[in-house]
Parts: sequence; C-alpha cells; structure tokens
Amino acid sequence: MRGANLTKTERARRLRRASTIAETRLWNRIRSRAVEGHKFVRQEPIGPYVVDFVCREQRLVVEVDGGQHATDKRDAIRDQWLGDHRYRVLRFWNNDVLRNIAGVLETIAIALDAEGPLTRIADAIRPLPASGER
Repeated sequence: MRGANLTKTERARRLRRASTIAETRLWNRIRSRAVEGHKFVRQEPIGPYVVDFVCREQRLVVEVDGGQHATDKRDAIRDQWLGDHRYRVLRFWNNDVLRNIAGVLETIAIALDAEGPLTRIADAIRPLPASGER
C-alpha cells in the first residue's frame, strides 16, 4: 500500500493537498453545509480507509474516481467494508463531476434524503471511462 508508513491523519492531509480537479470542484460545491444543510468533510480516515468525502451525520460516503477504478476489485472490498459499518457509498466518475455537476449534486441530495441502504444510484448509471481518462 502506498504511504503505508504514514499515519492515517498524515495520509489524509497529503491527499487533501493533492486533490484532483474533479475532487476540488465537488468540494467547493458541497462544503459549508451547501447541500441541504448537511456537513461534509474531505479525505476523512474511516477504519483502514481514507474516503474522499463523508457526511458523518447521514453516514454517506462520496467517492470521485478516475478510470483506473473501473476494474479495481479493491473498491468492491472497500465498499463492502464501509457497508458492513453502516456507511452508504456513492461513486462518481471524474467526468461526471466535471461535466454534470448539477446531476451529481442532485444525486447526492437524493441520497441524503433517502433512508436505509442506497440502491447504488451512481453505480447504476456509471458510464465507461471517457477517452483519455484512465
């Protein structure tokens, strides 16, 4: 695991400084209770993982992924672990965030209002990676 010798907090801080353009754009739209008054934090350690964004009060994790995650089996293991610990996970492609931020924000708002496990809203409509995205 990259950065295994770092503490979780140090790793989270490093990830905050190295955010992708898509992560930064989404963060600017969900920070400061901008989505229906729900507070999100970014690059938050949860158990053995560091998640991109989490609304702790609703136990909703939002991940922004590049194309390398299209076939990464570790994501399924991570999602299962988070689900086992009562977190709901939404995953969006970088291109979704960059080209359809309104749709991403609407999906997040729907998930925040939903109770119980998510029906994998974002994954169900997730397209293949765009050309040039890996």
